[in-house]
Amino acid sequence: MTTATPFVYAHLATVLPAFVIGTYLMVARKGSKKHRLLGKIYMLLMLATAIIALFINAEVGPKLLGHFGFIHLFSVLVLYSVPSAYFAAKRHDRRTHASNMIGLYFGGLLIAGGFTLMPGRLIHTWLFT
Repeated sequence: MTTATPFVYAHLATVLPAFVIGTYLMVARKGSKKHRLLGKIYMLLMLATAIIALFINAEVGPKLLGHFGFIHLFSVLVLYSVPSAYFAAKRHDRRTHASNMIGLYFGGLLIAGGFTLMPGRLIHTWLFT
C-alpha cells in the first residue's frame, strides 16, 4: 500500500479542486470569460496533478523501473491532453478542444480516480477500512 507521503497530499490538494472545477466546466455554458478563467485554472491543476503523480510510487500491479505503474499512463494522457486542448482553444478549434477536455476529464479524473478505489490503494484504505 502507498504511504501518505507529502507527494500524496500534494496530489490530493490539486486533484480535488480540479475535479470540482472540471465537473462544473463540463456542465456550464462554454466560451464565457468565467469558462476561460476556470479552464486555465483547471488545466494548471491537472498539469500539477500529473507531474506530482509521477513522484508517487506505484504499489499495485507490475512496475517499470521499480517505480512507475499502469496508473502513471494517466499522467502521460494529461501531459499530452492539456497542451493540446489549450492550443486548440487558441486556434478556435472547438472540436479538438472539446474532445481533449472530455478525454482529460473522463480519463484523467474519473477513470484514474476510479483506480484509486481498488483494494491495495491508499484512498481505498482511507475510505473503506
